[in-house]
Amino acid sequence: MEEYNSSLVLELSHPDLVINIGKVTLGEGNRKKLQKTQKDQEKERVTQAVCALLNSGGGVIRIEMANKDERPVELGLDLEQSLRDLIESSDLQAFFEFKQQGRHFYIFVKSWSSDPFPEDSSVRPRICSLSSSLTRRSGTSVFPMHSREAFDFLKKESKNLGKEPSGEFLNVINQKLNYSDPADLVFQKDRIEHGDILPFPESQSIEFKQFATKHIQDYVKTIIPQYVSAFANSGGGYLFIGVDDKSRKVLGCAKENIHRNSLKSVVANAIHRLPVVHFCSSEPGVEYSMKIIDVFKGGELYGYLCVIKVEPFCCAVFSKDPKSWMVNDKDIRSLKAKEWVDMMIDPNPELLSELAETFESQLSLSDRPPLCRPVYSKKGLEHKADLQQHLFPVASDHLRYTPESLWKELSSEHEGLEELINRQMHPFSQGILIFSRSWAVDLNLQEKEGVICEALLIAQNSPPILYTILGEQEAGWEEYCTHTALTLKQKLVNTGGYTGKVCVMPKVLCLSPASSAECLGGAISPIHYPRSYSLADTQQVEALLQALVIVLLGFRSFLSDQLGCEVLNLLTAQQYELFSTNLRKNRELFVHGLPGSGKTIMAMKIMEKIRNVFHCEADRILYICENQPLRNFVGNKKICRAVTRKTFMRENFGHIQHIIIDEAQNFRIEDGDWYWKAKTITQRAGACPRILWIFLDYFQTSHVCRSGLPPFSYQYPREQLTRVVRNADEIAKYLQEIIQVIRENPPPNLPSEYLAMSHEAKWVAGVAGNVTVKEDLDLEEMMVYVADECHSLLRNGYSAKDIVVLFSTASEMDRYKDEFLKEMRKRKFSHIDDESTFTDAMFDSVRRFSGLERNIVFGINPSTAEPAIFDNLLLCLASRANKHLYI
Repeated sequence: MEEYNSSLVLELSHPDLVINIGKVTLGEGNRKKLQKTQKDQEKERVTQAVCALLNSGGGVIRIEMANKDERPVELGLDLEQSLRDLIESSDLQAFFEFKQQGRHFYIFVKSWSSDPFPEDSSVRPRICSLSSSLTRRSGTSVFPMHSREAFDFLKKESKNLGKEPSGEFLNVINQKLNYSDPADLVFQKDRIEHGDILPFPESQSIEFKQFATKHIQDYVKTIIPQYVSAFANSGGGYLFIGVDDKSRKVLGCAKENIHRNSLKSVVANAIHRLPVVHFCSSEPGVEYSMKIIDVFKGGELYGYLCVIKVEPFCCAVFSKDPKSWMVNDKDIRSLKAKEWVDMMIDPNPELLSELAETFESQLSLSDRPPLCRPVYSKKGLEHKADLQQHLFPVASDHLRYTPESLWKELSSEHEGLEELINRQMHPFSQGILIFSRSWAVDLNLQEKEGVICEALLIAQNSPPILYTILGEQEAGWEEYCTHTALTLKQKLVNTGGYTGKVCVMPKVLCLSPASSAECLGGAISPIHYPRSYSLADTQQVEALLQALVIVLLGFRSFLSDQLGCEVLNLLTAQQYELFSTNLRKNRELFVHGLPGSGKTIMAMKIMEKIRNVFHCEADRILYICENQPLRNFVGNKKICRAVTRKTFMRENFGHIQHIIIDEAQNFRIEDGDWYWKAKTITQRAGACPRILWIFLDYFQTSHVCRSGLPPFSYQYPREQLTRVVRNADEIAKYLQEIIQVIRENPPPNLPSEYLAMSHEAKWVAGVAGNVTVKEDLDLEEMMVYVADECHSLLRNGYSAKDIVVLFSTASEMDRYKDEFLKEMRKRKFSHIDDESTFTDAMFDSVRRFSGLERNIVFGINPSTAEPAIFDNLLLCLASRANKHLYI
């Protein structure tokens, strides 16, 4: 592994990534006087630090000038050229700004982005590297692949899915190597004469090397990586060690200088250590054969000729790990080959293409910083630009304070706050000031006690400024403010995908009369950024705000595990407004949400917020639901302790501080009054408020028993989620029809006041899907139909993880699932492993699957013992389906 230079120090007291690389001689005249060794060492420190920042969202290089010049100096031509080589462009200003402050010289580094090179139309690789460590064979030479060439090579291999060469192709290669190529005739020999001239020259597939006169093993270990990897990446070939490349004479290595077994061991170990990266399902290393041929001279054994036959490799072989670095937490580290490849190329486009039918891309990786992940939102929902205009609109003629309701609330609560803020905003005439009770919490950091509020200024002719307003002047706030500002800056780039030059300047204000409501020391960072880090126009302001939308509204998609790569989705504006609720003022809240409005997503987001607002460990937050599959799904996120209602009523939860209840319409009081128990726990006296939030949807009630919920009129305060985002158009239409039926003939335990909520529903359109209802089928016909449809769906690119078969009750599922599985496994296709494809995990009951979802849902003979809730059961069943529903 290529280690980073230990003289690089990551400074942790700044609102940006700052790497101090120590003393460097600057100025062209001064650098010409340096010895080559010192010159190269300084250049290596500069390029490693710059590479690490380019790959990590940008930052600042701090250099202490070793030269004693009092006047300003330039960087030096050799250092400038090393930076041009690093970015493979002559346009240094695209990524760098330079500034001298006293005895320090600063290089301001923008994040790497894969936008096209200015000199031509080719696309930059997704990550910056000093060397790819990938080699290729060209004619009789080995060439290192520069970054762009490596990028193209890896893209080609990944598009081929790293498929191993076909049998026909391997036969051609074998024929070429074994029969057409006389090199194989030599490879088959056990002995050869010293001085024999080989009857073939060096070529694309043949390389001659002599043994070194000294340090033979070290020499062999040195040449193996570049030649073996080059042959493996270029169709295979032979490496002859012990042959003069000009005369083609066999010279070998004298037996006194090396042992046969030792030579074998050195070669095997050197090849074994070569990093390999697979795009295919196989995991072999480099395939090769080695022959140690005895070399005779005058009838006696003189020494050995080593021949290595390298087979074509299915994917990519490196000579060593690439030379590429990143900032990792509090350290700088080099990247392993597999990690480097994963970052170098986009997530498999074939995987993400299946999102295109249902989701719209909000953030493509084609021209984004290396750490960005793809972001999608459901088709028909607002684009990030629309969300930005809705949440953070920028006026052309004044500075806007937002959210207005929070600003009015804060200014009425804290005397002098309005005057303080207005005085700070006096120099700014256009932009937006975004208030929050805690920007740290908004960024998934822990809230800091003593903060009245925080405000983010994004205005023209200024860098973003993050104001922290304190109630009392205290020492030690610098670390909190710089860390929050750094986190925001990093997220704007690495999550939001902002590609411009950006810094976030923290500023602390104090409202205490003792400090006369003045700023405590102004901006914290002593580094003065260049003018280019200020937002120049409305276009830059809105681009940064759209990145902020992704930062604040993004959440890890449930599809990430299914796709095998990290994907973000966006909250709707309605969901974000609920997430922004002041927890301290809404200790208890009832959230009524229509089917598919994102109740479970919001429950998980609120638990994350509780953890940060109240500095709460996961085992202090309790999530309660009715069914085990939903409990397991949420519990696996490691953000809380998840239990079913029955477990909650059975055990003692004295250590619990906060409770979130999901799918509460299906709760019962058969095991006791769960609401009273939850309320008692969360109303105990404590150091901080305790939270009880209850999510429910009466339309999906699955029984006619008492639920234990308080009467509807007592469910206060309450919020509503009426934007339905889950289902395809045809399924949404079907759900609306069922809701209309329920509204006309509601079950006895559905509050009449709740029915009006359906009139406020907004159904998101734009996703194709289908609803198929098959009637008058017997059991055998149902099994055949489901099995046929499943195999048809698998042939069209879906996986078994997309499918669930739901029965009305758990007992029905247990009774019939084996027969369905048996029927499914009868159908055999070459690309499907039937025994492992179809499993018990595909089957469940409607009630147990409440709160979960799949792309494809089969509902088997939906029925209920209580006719009054049949339509509610049907609604719950149908709402589980994202795209295809079969009943």
